[in-house]
Amino acid sequence: MGTEDLILHTRDLGKDFRGFTAVNGVELRVARGSIHALIGPNGAGKTTCFNLLTRFLPATRGTIHFNGLDITGAAPQDVARRGLVRSFQISSVFAQMSVLQNVRIALQRATGFTYQFWRSDRVLRQLDARARELLEQVGLASDAEQRTVELPYGRKRALEIATTMAAEPELMLLDEPTQGMGHEDVGRITELIRRVAAGRTVLMVEHNMGVIAGLCDRITVLARGSVLAEGSYAEVSANAAVREAYMGVSDDELQGATH
Repeated sequence: MGTEDLILHTRDLGKDFRGFTAVNGVELRVARGSIHALIGPNGAGKTTCFNLLTRFLPATRGTIHFNGLDITGAAPQDVARRGLVRSFQISSVFAQMSVLQNVRIALQRATGFTYQFWRSDRVLRQLDARARELLEQVGLASDAEQRTVELPYGRKRALEIATTMAAEPELMLLDEPTQGMGHEDVGRITELIRRVAAGRTVLMVEHNMGVIAGLCDRITVLARGSVLAEGSYAEVSANAAVREAYMGVSDDELQGATH
């Protein structure tokens, strides 16, 4: 993979917290137009990595390049403005507002109307067409006037993706998009991610290996803050070190247990 094919490239990325190394020497190479998974057991450093990439945490060492530009010292809002946008948990939307209003507010942020609630309804309604278009893309068009608090969990996550898309991300970071979902909702969100990935790049943290197997082009496995393996699903799932990191049992021990 040539450097010109990469939308995101970290080198020797590290983060220390008072002597504890949470992320250690991570080189992450995300190909433009791909769906890339960042996986690993609990405590592997996945969320810290996301916080470093979006600049919500400063890196202790290393560099982050996005679209060929060094963003290691950039402000979080500048990173988002460049097109690297993270999808947050549903707490980032307004529960008592309608689904449409939530997407409209996200569009206000993206267009510079942020929190200017004194603007006339006529001005704000100019954003409605785009908001309804985004709701259509995530399958929520029929829920536009419903209060967000009343949405089932899976549809709230779809709304979260819609509000993220309002920022026109070139690289969308999804943090455990299917967490806490039943089988039916997992299927819906998986298909939604596949649709919204068209024309953009997705980097996702996800625990559901079935989702990863069916969706992701490439997988980076973290363990104890370092890259343990990288490759296709077939490659990483066949890796003995990955199986040991997840299950705490080596291949030799597994084979011994079966004889």
